[in-house]
Amino acid sequence: MGVMVGESASVGAHVLSDRVYLWAQFLESSKDLSLPNGTPVDTSSPASSSSLLNRLQLDDDLDGETKDLFVTVDDPKKHVCTMETYITYRVTTKTTRAEFDLPEYSVRRRYQDFDWLRNKLEESQPTHLIPPLPEKFVVKGVVDRFSEEFVETRRKALDKFLKRITDHPVLSFNEHFNVFLTAKDLNAYKKQGMALLSKMGESVKYVTGGYKLRSRPLEFAAIGEYLDTFSLKLGTIDRIAQRIIKEQLEYLVELREYGPIYSTWGGLEVELSEPLEGVSACIGNCCTALEELSEDMTDDFLPVLREYILYSESMKNVLKKRDQVQAEYEAKLEAVALKKEDRPKVPTDVEKCQDRVECFNADLKADMERWQNNKRQDFRQLLMGMADKNIQYYEKCLTAWESIIPLLQDKPETK
Repeated sequence: MGVMVGESASVGAHVLSDRVYLWAQFLESSKDLSLPNGTPVDTSSPASSSSLLNRLQLDDDLDGETKDLFVTVDDPKKHVCTMETYITYRVTTKTTRAEFDLPEYSVRRRYQDFDWLRNKLEESQPTHLIPPLPEKFVVKGVVDRFSEEFVETRRKALDKFLKRITDHPVLSFNEHFNVFLTAKDLNAYKKQGMALLSKMGESVKYVTGGYKLRSRPLEFAAIGEYLDTFSLKLGTIDRIAQRIIKEQLEYLVELREYGPIYSTWGGLEVELSEPLEGVSACIGNCCTALEELSEDMTDDFLPVLREYILYSESMKNVLKKRDQVQAEYEAKLEAVALKKEDRPKVPTDVEKCQDRVECFNADLKADMERWQNNKRQDFRQLLMGMADKNIQYYEKCLTAWESIIPLLQDKPETK
């Protein structure tokens, strides 16, 4: 039994060590980052948990806009067909916008419908940042994509995806978004979209042109460097968090084997049965608390990290599109300059290309600012939740161990 105690303590120490390292990574990442208003993040160690929470409880409201469009994703249902099995989600819309014929809609959509919407938004709004979807595929044999836990995690991600679009001043008015929210039969629109694919390709051909950009303007180069650093640090935090969860679950297995031993021992020691049963119950309470903490990290912490890793990749893609348009503009200007004949004004196609560059610049900077605001809100909430859950976990363990002290103190000594 002494060996088991040592092993449990060793695993627990590893879990605690990784938690400390995870917090250190958060603080380290914030050294290079600033808040949306340009104020550096204060990374000094708080004197107490309350000071940490107080520091994070700032600027609760993103803006004072009045919302006129509300969308929710709920009620997942499993459909078993001859050829496939899939999950659909209810998408409910309430609105006062004139673009909608009715004030309320309720339709059912599956994951591939959300994917269709995102692709359409990327095609029709190439200058804007399109929110990411959760990954479509899961590792076979590791995650059951029809389990309640996985379906609920995906439902939350899809709900957030639509809310991101709903809150966007341009994307929320996109015609494809309107169709997604209102059409009873989305497949008809998907087939129509395939027929119009060649026309759409003409409008976005500049995105995949063969032009090469000489250098990014400084402000966009800074955005690119920021995104590289941000995604790198989040990837590190994600890996550490997964390792913490893995070690917590291994520790939990040992605790569940550890507790009953005291109960069995108590059956052999009549005079010690009460305190030994108390220790067994205490360890059981600690098991429950640890299980809840691991579930919270899996359900609430990891999804936010992964969403923002995908978000940063989406932003990088928009930045590349902007670079391509600028490269095309530079190439056209150079071609005009090389022509010997005098031209009274810049050709129309060059002016149009310049307009696209300016549109990309304005839209990208506006979306970057909005993304930074959302990121600050989400990570403030994430860190507050993480702090609260850890505090609750240790308080539950402390309460459990304190509860057996009276059993040990009040027990009369045997002679």
